Amino acid sequence: MNKTIKYSCWLAMVILCAFVTPMAKRKLVADKAASTITYSAKHPLHKWDGVSHDVNCAIIYNDETKLPETVAVSLKVASFDSDNNNRDSHAIEVLEGIKYPNVTFVSSDVKAGDNGTLVAKGTLTFHGVAKPATLNATRKDAGGKMTITGEFPVNMSDHNIERPSLMGLKTEDAMILKFNVVFAL
Repeated sequence: MNKTIKYSCWLAMVILCAFVTPMAKRKLVADKAASTITYSAKHPLHKWDGVSHDVNCAIIYNDETKLPETVAVSLKVASFDSDNNNRDSHAIEVLEGIKYPNVTFVSSDVKAGDNGTLVAKGTLTFHGVAKPATLNATRKDAGGKMTITGEFPVNMSDHNIERPSLMGLKTEDAMILKFNVVFAL
């Protein structure tokens, strides 16, 4: 067999394998129009939510196992809207949003459980302080989209944040971060 025929056969096999063998892993980026991250906070006189629609989230998705393997999220502190401009401005001030503009989570381990549950262990960096965090989530697939939802507590004191006060009363230390992140499959 001459070299041209051998090369043509090899090239045909490579092209055929490229179409027959799917990529095992790929990066999926969250749909910002459909994704939100919300914080819930409490003060003795009231409670409120702040919502961010500027969700920067990417996962490495394994097409063979149909599971996310890693996740990375970055949010701008200034992107949260609580329907109160004064409160939002004060939050940026308290959180030192100029010095620490982003809140991030990067997974080190993602495991799937029963009924669409996911557990992502990793590092949450908030106000310049990195702490281990575990996110418990639920995954639902429908209409060619994967939606991951869940929530987890964050204590301001764990991240060296002085709790804001109103009328001499401080907010509770614990906030709840809720996420609803949508990916096209």
